[in-house]
Amino acid sequence: MKFDRLVLSLLVLVSSAGHSQKTLPATAESQPQSLTAAEQKFASLLTNAQLRGYFTTWDEPEAPQKDTYTLEKIAKLNGDLWMFVARIQYGEHDTRLPLPLPVRWAGDTPVITLDKFPVPGFGIFSARIVIHDDQYAGTWNGGDHGGHMYGRIVKLDSQAKD
Repeated sequence: MKFDRLVLSLLVLVSSAGHSQKTLPATAESQPQSLTAAEQKFASLLTNAQLRGYFTTWDEPEAPQKDTYTLEKIAKLNGDLWMFVARIQYGEHDTRLPLPLPVRWAGDTPVITLDKFPVPGFGIFSARIVIHDDQYAGTWNGGDHGGHMYGRIVKLDSQAKD
């Protein structure tokens, strides 16, 4: 179940079944987009960064557990769709996944939005993750389990990624 939360949080950073019907480019670099100042700040903040924080579950809301999620790169594809290249490290797993995720804006605040988003090998997730300055917070749902997540966004140097 912790792996599900890890994936969700990455998804959280990492999207939406409604967008899965669109044809997506293989990489974020294949369709460079012009970005607003807020979008540039968002992409810069989450590229080569970790979300370091905590998650709770419905069953144990008073018992936060540590979480860390690594984002190698994010880039805008088109409309509200962004490509998140996430590294998932859990137990014996060490996987990089390109995740096309919608990011919607509440004024100048980005919200990573997943609606029953299927992640091959991990499950189906819904989430809303708000990014504000160097912090994140939100809700996640993996069907029969879910909760809250929150923490800080920390930039990585090149050695810290591997």
